[in-house]
Amino acid sequence: MNGTPRVVVTRHLLPSIEARMRELFDSRLNPDDRALSHEELQAAIADCDVLVPTVTDTIDTSLIESAGDRLKLIASFGAGTDHIDLAAAAKRGIMVTNTPGVFTDDTADLTMAMIIGVPRRIREGTSLVRQKEWTGWAPSALLGRQLGGKILGIVGMGRIGQAVAHRARAFGLEIHYHNRKPLPRAIESMFGATYVENLDEMLGRSDIVTLHCPASPETHGLIDAGRIAAMKPGSALVNTARGDLVDYEALISALQEGRLSGAGLDVFPQEPEIDPRLLAHPNVIALPHIGSATIEGREASGEKVITNIRFWADGHRPPDQVLDALV
Repeated sequence: MNGTPRVVVTRHLLPSIEARMRELFDSRLNPDDRALSHEELQAAIADCDVLVPTVTDTIDTSLIESAGDRLKLIASFGAGTDHIDLAAAAKRGIMVTNTPGVFTDDTADLTMAMIIGVPRRIREGTSLVRQKEWTGWAPSALLGRQLGGKILGIVGMGRIGQAVAHRARAFGLEIHYHNRKPLPRAIESMFGATYVENLDEMLGRSDIVTLHCPASPETHGLIDAGRIAAMKPGSALVNTARGDLVDYEALISALQEGRLSGAGLDVFPQEPEIDPRLLAHPNVIALPHIGSATIEGREASGEKVITNIRFWADGHRPPDQVLDALV
């Protein structure tokens, strides 16, 4: 394009990233860390070349169709694109980019924290101490489960799933996984991983199940009431992927009835709302969607956004292009 692109950023990013954006672009930044309403987004993109949204922004058909003729690039901050109507963007000739790979280790680390924390009843122990109800060490108090020798079932063996497998193996967990297709034998051997084609079969044999698949029409409600019923009695569920992968009503019932021992959850269907029944359960670790919340990760994601915009502005293909504009 000719001239300096006008860039609208929907959320407050790290100061170093915002400073660099001000240097390079005609930037319109959000001074408050608050998600914009649909009407505010409409106003923001009425006269800009590039929109930089995050997962909290729903960039749907109506919003894209109301955008001004200048909008030619949606440079999303984050790996996921399920919040963007890609078909509507393509129809309008708008290119879409994302920032893949930068949050892999951060999300895997947090997942491992919950894979360890749920069987060892960390949330219950922390509550006892904070509420000053701990009466001292006892040989039968807060007994959890060892990790070594247990089966970890991984649903989705992409970057994050593999990073979790790498960490989990060091804790002595046996890795079983379900994926659209098996990994190459060399990678399976590296993780000591066993492919299970039937998801229900894997759920039935796993002591802990962790979800690492993207949100899509095919995965919406993937872990439904039937699959939660198929899980091994006393097992636990960890979800750091997307809230709509799970039927949370069925999950709550299984937890309340004791069919599942606990859950580690970083994502929810209607964020920031969380069902109070989950918060009331003594062995549910509920976190505020912080899987990617590290300074290093957020800085790397911002740098990728800047790189994608600069490549596009110079007339080159952005390195993290998700969607070609249909022109």
